[in-house]
Amino acid sequence: NISLQASNPGQFEHDSDVLWQRGAAPETIAYHGRVGINTDAPDEALVVCGNAKVMGRVMHPSDSRAKQNIREVDTNEQLRRITQMRLVEYDYKPEFASVMGIKDT
Repeated sequence: NISLQASNPGQFEHDSDVLWQRGAAPETIAYHGRVGINTDAPDEALVVCGNAKVMGRVMHPSDSRAKQNIREVDTNEQLRRITQMRLVEYDYKPEFASVMGIKDT
């Protein structure tokens, strides 16, 4: 169940702005747009500003069923390419760390 409550009936002015709909699978909903939690300006499909607790697994399938042209690589060549990478260390800016709840910057 999802319920929305507005203190001002005019707050939700246009029915055409409603992007939530029932999902294809039972007991699911779909939202076609960006979702922000603790932010009014999500710049990705889902942006969570704060901690997220996942009671289950975060799935990101990456097995041979999703791939083609799988082949062995020359490990010496790959090590050579790694030595050309730019590796850096950094500290978060205090204002970013504060907003994101990061203590060890």
